[in-house]
Amino acid sequence: MAATTTSRSAAAHVGRGQVGSGQVGRGQVGSGERIAQVVADDGTRLFARSRDGEAGADDVRAFLCDGVALDGVIWKYLWDDLAKVALVTHWHYRRHGRSAPPSDPDRIGITDHAADLWRVREALGDPPCVLIGHSMGCQVLLENYRAHPENVRGLILLCGSSGKVTSTFHGGPILERILPKVQELVNKSPDLVRAIWSRLPVEMALKIALKMGEVDAENVRPEDLMPYLTHVASVDVPMFLRMVQAAGEHTAEDLLPNIKVPTLIIAGERDTFTPGYLAEAMHKSIPGSEIMMIARGSHVAPIEQPQLIDGRIAQFFRDRVLAGAAP
Repeated sequence: MAATTTSRSAAAHVGRGQVGSGQVGRGQVGSGERIAQVVADDGTRLFARSRDGEAGADDVRAFLCDGVALDGVIWKYLWDDLAKVALVTHWHYRRHGRSAPPSDPDRIGITDHAADLWRVREALGDPPCVLIGHSMGCQVLLENYRAHPENVRGLILLCGSSGKVTSTFHGGPILERILPKVQELVNKSPDLVRAIWSRLPVEMALKIALKMGEVDAENVRPEDLMPYLTHVASVDVPMFLRMVQAAGEHTAEDLLPNIKVPTLIIAGERDTFTPGYLAEAMHKSIPGSEIMMIARGSHVAPIEQPQLIDGRIAQFFRDRVLAGAAP
């Protein structure tokens, strides 16, 4: 899946001890790839991986921010494409993937994840960067930009919104209405819910998603979607629901008119999780922003049409970030 994007920074900073309160430890994963453990404000250990690129890119680093219950599946192609010309970093939210459960169980909101992203940025030397988010990751990067706009050279928002996502799921407040009832059920019988949740056949979940049109059946590769469904089956259900609730309560809408860096918004035409009209609204609110609507694209458009999306991201880097163009 060929495409290019641009970013770079000094990976040598990874693993050099203490930066603020973000203690770092280093390991090696494959050629040019490093892993690190960054310590968050409350002591939670966060996993991050960084990869050297094949060429320089003016010392700009891309930070990849997942959606809830994701641990990198959505970046399968962009990770490789970015690495052809850049340094990139992908990190896991608390209790996601290889990051530890939160030391403070109540710190699982959007601003908490945004603070964690800052610790990751800080541990890598706070380089000039572009923040890239998918789904809930869009909210996380917006709050991170609000708190630490310094050294941010651009924002890329994929299949997400500025907030209140439970009120717009499938175009209305259906998730907002049923979420409290689901949480009540889970809180009453957490062990039973975990047992049922973890035993749902992944193959069945894939068939349902394809049948209901939640993904683009013509473009998505089942082998790309299966890791996501497998990971979802293993998540901590009560925490997952609390994080969805937190994402539904949060909004960064007030920040949008004050964004002063180049911004690219990419949305799926058939995204039922964060419908395309939310992307249009962000585009109208963010000065000088650019928007790309993916025909037939769903909420997982980055793994449905990676060549198209990665190519557009590469163009954005060249024209708006590296060229230093003002929004």
